Amino acid sequence: MIIFEFRIFIYCDKIKSLFLKCKTVGIVPHMGFFWQGWGAGYAEIIKENKLFEHYYTELKIVPEGEFEEFMEAMREPLPATIRITGYKSHAKEILHTLKEKYFKEVQDLEVDGQKIEAPQPLSWYPDELAWHTNLSRKILRKSPLLEKFHQFLVSETESGNISRQEAVSMIPPLLLKIEPQHKILDMCAAPGSKTAQLIEMVHSDMDVPFPEGFVIANDVDNKRCYLLVHQAKRLNSPCIMVVNHDASSIPRLYFDQDGKKDILFYDRILCDVPCSGDGTMRKNIDVWKKWTTSNSLQLHGLQIRIAVRGVEQLAVGGRMVYSTCSLNPIEDEAVIAALLEKSEGALELADASPDLPGLKYMPGITSWKVMTKEGQWYSDWSEVPTSRHTQIRPTMFPPTDPEKLANMKLERCMRILPHHQNTGGFFVAVLVKKAPMPWNRRYPKGETPAEGNPSVPDTPDLLEVKKDNVCGPPPPKKMKLFGFKEDPFVFLTEDDPIFPSIQAFYDLSPDFPKLNVLTRTHEGKKRQLYMVSKELRNVLLNNSERMKVINTGVKVWSRNTDGEQFGCAFRLAQEGIYTLCPYIRARIINICVEDVKVLLTQENPFLRKLGDDAHNQAKKLGMGSIVLRYLPDPKDLDAPQCPIDLCGWRGKTSIRAFVPRNERLHYLRMVGVEVFHDKQGKRNDCSTEIQEGSTEDAVGLSQEHHSSVPFYDAAAAETGHLEVLVG
Repeated sequence: MIIFEFRIFIYCDKIKSLFLKCKTVGIVPHMGFFWQGWGAGYAEIIKENKLFEHYYTELKIVPEGEFEEFMEAMREPLPATIRITGYKSHAKEILHTLKEKYFKEVQDLEVDGQKIEAPQPLSWYPDELAWHTNLSRKILRKSPLLEKFHQFLVSETESGNISRQEAVSMIPPLLLKIEPQHKILDMCAAPGSKTAQLIEMVHSDMDVPFPEGFVIANDVDNKRCYLLVHQAKRLNSPCIMVVNHDASSIPRLYFDQDGKKDILFYDRILCDVPCSGDGTMRKNIDVWKKWTTSNSLQLHGLQIRIAVRGVEQLAVGGRMVYSTCSLNPIEDEAVIAALLEKSEGALELADASPDLPGLKYMPGITSWKVMTKEGQWYSDWSEVPTSRHTQIRPTMFPPTDPEKLANMKLERCMRILPHHQNTGGFFVAVLVKKAPMPWNRRYPKGETPAEGNPSVPDTPDLLEVKKDNVCGPPPPKKMKLFGFKEDPFVFLTEDDPIFPSIQAFYDLSPDFPKLNVLTRTHEGKKRQLYMVSKELRNVLLNNSERMKVINTGVKVWSRNTDGEQFGCAFRLAQEGIYTLCPYIRARIINICVEDVKVLLTQENPFLRKLGDDAHNQAKKLGMGSIVLRYLPDPKDLDAPQCPIDLCGWRGKTSIRAFVPRNERLHYLRMVGVEVFHDKQGKRNDCSTEIQEGSTEDAVGLSQEHHSSVPFYDAAAAETGHLEVLVG
């Protein structure tokens, strides 16, 4: 217990420190949602670097005649970009709200004589699920309408329905072409915006609670892993696991297949490696004064090692996307060329240009030079003096054989320049694995490769590795565990004594996967129950000693001591409601739009406050945990056209929704209730204003109550605090 409290103290202290740092640079910190792109600039930093300009002028990565435009774009603030989470069935409803309400209100608005430009969709992102705008935080707060828009963005982000993400950062997951059955590895995942995209794609079919695929998200930094957990938790998926390893030596994993232990090869790998970050100058202003070519020279070797480890663990036929937020060919084409050369035909660069129509990019280059931080240029490895051999390596130069260079097709790489579509700078390449890597092709006597996957573990006795083979497999390392020791992941057995009461109370269907339920303690009462997919359970059970797992599973039940007297000690958790609901056949109350409004705007409404149908259903149920389910009516187009499941509690004479604050606000907006801070509201007043004659209700919350009151008290309405304003 003392260790646990110490962990929480340290973790909270780190978050507090991070928040204080944010405030000093003009950023408004929200947990999991830093609107950095909406803040004021860094006026004291001069956006000039002569060495940077000289370097990229010489390399000619920018089309002739566009360099000045390129530099002007680099000096401009980066537009803020939002992405609507695509896997949730509520995505279309959020998009409808944004387009029909907030964006329309913004487009004709003027602030201090300046006409506000309405947000625009990213032309290359599917289904208009990503938008960008030049609105700053300062402008957002000058108009009451824009303030509501800002609050909407913050609230929806914290509930996991909108993600603040740079536009170019959205590209790699799209190019992976993910399907729900794919096994995916994100090698350098923190802070997690791309990981969130991967999870969404695995859950593209919301009717399937447990897709066959999963995402293993890794990061070497233990502290950043917890930011990654926070991002992933917002999506409430049973198919995500966060692990903590050095990506260049991430361990080979195993799983049971047809009764035999086999090697886990991934269908898709995202290799977004650490880089010098000169493509991020528009938002990371410090790069202007810190940029030097030595950053790229120092990172080149690490980038190759991480990429090599990725392709080793990629299944034959799988895709790996290599990406950086650097424009430097030493970190980009040079790494890809080294991979292709050492793969001896096992890897192929894919042409990804048709996958994102509307995206403007420059093809990869086939000729480049290397420059030291002192400004010394080298065109070939033979020119590099011996004294520089520890800083400059042969793999930093393009291949000298013209035929070999042509066969690599480096022009299939994609470099995004900031001035073409008002974005950050970025590099991305898509690799397809055609055969096992050459150092994985030898087998011990008497052993044959697994069917359909001829690779074997890269243990030292199975490999022929040349001493100077920079692109060969990394040497085996002893696994080091950093940070705090995590609580164990303990799977329940089918005959665990807690199951009979849960099974009977909720009438779980026979196909409910009991073996997928886990807890985080070996001893004492089980307080929280989590669920993972069958495939992740397989991975966990077979690799507990090989990897450090930070977090996995979605919470589905919480112990409630009061519930024991009603037949079940575990109440439903909202986080896992969409995972559990396909298996629950009892304790369900079907509700309408008006019922949703009552349940989410009143703390403990009496049963009689519900509509007749829901009231009659509730009267037939005993006290305890319940599911409150709204099903869309295709004929009522003004109502939400997606299902809504809420956790609730049926009391003796009342009913209550157990829904976190930001999710309450989300669902209220879906049913036409606009929730916002009323900064002019009276102290200690929790008022509700309903505009009759319109399709939307407006609920205003005073500033003092906003942070402390997660719902609205029914008693206030019955004692005169509910105002009905007839328009």
